[in-house]
Amino acid sequence: MFSQVDYVIIGVSDMARSVKFYHDTLGLLLKYETKEWTEFATDKTTLALHSGPKTAKGEPGSGEIAAGKCSIGFVVPDIEESFRELQAKGVHFVMHPQQREGEGIKLAEFVDPDGLIISLSQAVERTEKAKIPAVSAS
Repeated sequence: MFSQVDYVIIGVSDMARSVKFYHDTLGLLLKYETKEWTEFATDKTTLALHSGPKTAKGEPGSGEIAAGKCSIGFVVPDIEESFRELQAKGVHFVMHPQQREGEGIKLAEFVDPDGLIISLSQAVERTEKAKIPAVSAS
């Protein structure tokens, strides 16, 4: 029935500020922009911003995504380089790049102007096998 995510929509409190962040700071290509709705050219899945009222922020850097909230992630070839470039542009990281044991990735997290957590990941060689519970043969 479903084969691909078409849109990821992020509610934003200030469209101009968010467009500046996603376009100028992160370098996403602008596809369409109004004061209510903006789309970025992000291959097969569209990243869109939608104007909305400012709501209470979650807890950036907690490593958890609260029910009813979302997070987006980008794969990068060199997470340390991306981390340095974004830090130089003033991006606030809530988690510096770190190897995720058993997951085969290095991960970093930062926040957008409204506090949405955005992750960067880079594939790396697994250092240990993920712990998957054994299934009983009963």
